[in-house]
Amino acid sequence: MSKIIVIFSGGIDSTTVLYWSKKYFDEIYAITFDYGQKNKIEIDFAKIIAKKVGVKEHKIFKIDLSQIGGSALINKGIDIPKNRSIDEILGGGVAPTYVPLRNAIFITIASAWAETLGIENIAIGVHRIDTSGYPDTTPQFIESIENMLNTGSKMAVEGKKLKIYTPLIDLDKAGIIKLGLSLGADYSYSISCYAGNEIPCGKCDACILRKRAFKKLGLEDPLIVRLKKEGKI
Repeated sequence: MSKIIVIFSGGIDSTTVLYWSKKYFDEIYAITFDYGQKNKIEIDFAKIIAKKVGVKEHKIFKIDLSQIGGSALINKGIDIPKNRSIDEILGGGVAPTYVPLRNAIFITIASAWAETLGIENIAIGVHRIDTSGYPDTTPQFIESIENMLNTGSKMAVEGKKLKIYTPLIDLDKAGIIKLGLSLGADYSYSISCYAGNEIPCGKCDACILRKRAFKKLGLEDPLIVRLKKEGKI
């Protein structure tokens, strides 16, 4: 039986990866990090999505990265950027919402869990297009950390090899959504907004890129559709 652990925030990207994993693997484990982020509501909605998909186990792993700081997502003293242009978002260097080495930390913890479960596959929703300059979303980064983990793990000693899957790596946000919809993904509970509310602020980088992607596809955001049906907006 093929098994995989998905690093799952509950956003568009990780939701797509969860459905991708459902297609290609028999058993899915999901790990969501409660790391001191301002948009903590994503954890509650990740639980809903994981249940819909039918994962074998959904682990909520608590780690307080606010002790490190250095990011608008975890540091109260740094404001989340709002109303930036697409050129500013995609070409303005590393955004203030970058959390120092977050993906390295998440992948390492997920790999440790994978080792205890005897699972050799991990998936993460990183991509190098339509990102706010995050340096830990590149193929080079993934290849490097995969090599490191395969050097220093018990699995490596046992002749096993950890594989990190990045099925979204060369897709833009619209392409990611298109892939997800083809797999039956339900985005009505996926939260992208950095502000931390169920109703998107529409002003942060994540909201702007999400809205742009659905508009490019000629579709209304399923999250907005649900919120309208529930009378919340």
